[in-house]
Amino acid sequence: MRNTILLSVAVLMMSMSSVLIAQNAPINFETGGQGANWTWTVFENGTNPPVQIIPNPHSTGINTSATVAQFTALIAGQPWAGCESQHGADIGTFTFTPNNCTVKIMVYKTVLSDVGIKFASSSGASTGEIKVANTLINQWEEITFDFSSRIGETNDQIIVFPDFNLAGRTSDNVILFDNITFSQQIIPAGPDVPAPTPTIAPANVISLFSNAYTNVTVDTWSAPWDMADVADVQIAGNDTKLYSNLVYAGIEFTSQTINATSMTHFHMDMWTADPTALPAVFKIKLVDFGANGVWSGGDDVEHELTFDASTTPALVSEAWIGFDIPLANFTGLTTMAHLAQLIISGDPNTVFVDNVYFHNGNTANEDLVQAAVPAVLGKCWPNPFKPSTTIDYRVEKSASVTLKVYDLKGRLVETLVDGYLAPNSYQQVWNAENAPSGVYFYRLTVDGNTVATKRMVLLK
Repeated sequence: MRNTILLSVAVLMMSMSSVLIAQNAPINFETGGQGANWTWTVFENGTNPPVQIIPNPHSTGINTSATVAQFTALIAGQPWAGCESQHGADIGTFTFTPNNCTVKIMVYKTVLSDVGIKFASSSGASTGEIKVANTLINQWEEITFDFSSRIGETNDQIIVFPDFNLAGRTSDNVILFDNITFSQQIIPAGPDVPAPTPTIAPANVISLFSNAYTNVTVDTWSAPWDMADVADVQIAGNDTKLYSNLVYAGIEFTSQTINATSMTHFHMDMWTADPTALPAVFKIKLVDFGANGVWSGGDDVEHELTFDASTTPALVSEAWIGFDIPLANFTGLTTMAHLAQLIISGDPNTVFVDNVYFHNGNTANEDLVQAAVPAVLGKCWPNPFKPSTTIDYRVEKSASVTLKVYDLKGRLVETLVDGYLAPNSYQQVWNAENAPSGVYFYRLTVDGNTVATKRMVLLK
């Protein structure tokens, strides 16, 4: 059960971004999205008028998006007239898994007839179309297709039959379609910015995963025996690992074990939108297979460390956490010449991971955390709220700190904190009894530099 993808996370002003995990999707025909710039070829449709990307003429009901695709099914066309993406270049190469085998499409039609969807591989072999009829006319309707019988098949093209009408058409039918999505495609919020770029000299690093370094061989980022799904994603162009459904994930480098005897620290950056208040924990385990290089060979050693909201570094939501751990803290890891496994586990269950490496830098863990993250801005709770909410934040070094609330137009509503604070975890209540309902943003700055801005909703 593996979804390996490449994607970009859009950075929106004061955003609560989401991350898409599926083939290049959703196909929403929006500027900067998927579908609008694809090569759509029309087939078996008389003179084959092209697919047009147009402003949504019926921005009502379930589909208020700005842009949609228009397909004109001609009387002169075949019942199975349709359109298809370009092999490989558009939807990308993907494999059906239990996580992406339910496909949905929105259609706006003036007639009742089947809508068909199928997928094809680079060799031209196809899944065969699945046909489902629309039940509504002159309004948007979402139709669902089940491709679970095709799990394990790899494809690189989508084919859409907007008006699959074996009875024959009595007129030229104009069909609008939009928002082709895949099951379990949306994961809770992802980071707006990538993890901090490491600054340790490459000569002092053994890297498993980081754009800043040359990485050693890792056999798998999610072993067959683990309970997790992994995806290759990009955050603002930076390669990142995304773990979802995480109970425990096995990262193995058994074919070329790592000799970390000259290293002093293990490093990993992690980001999650999941709740991180106690009892939530995140665990990191290192395993050495010993000189024989195999598990259960009699000379294996391992040690696991547990982190929570009270540790250093502390678990926080919606901020990059830099775990820069002295290897001496892994007290059970009495040998480190044949490291073969890294295991992460716990709750949160959806985490972004970057910059996984060993190093022998001289900077202490606390200094690295302070340098990379001067402060972290947590969630407010409750959210939405009425009439007050509590904002969590943590200051990692003594600094001048402000916490301010702004409205949707960027106007300052209230200054909650403005002063010099010592390193600690803090909570600040905002009583919005005199503010109108709506969306607001709270922004944390340290020494005049913005750390983060997050959204909250006041309901009255």
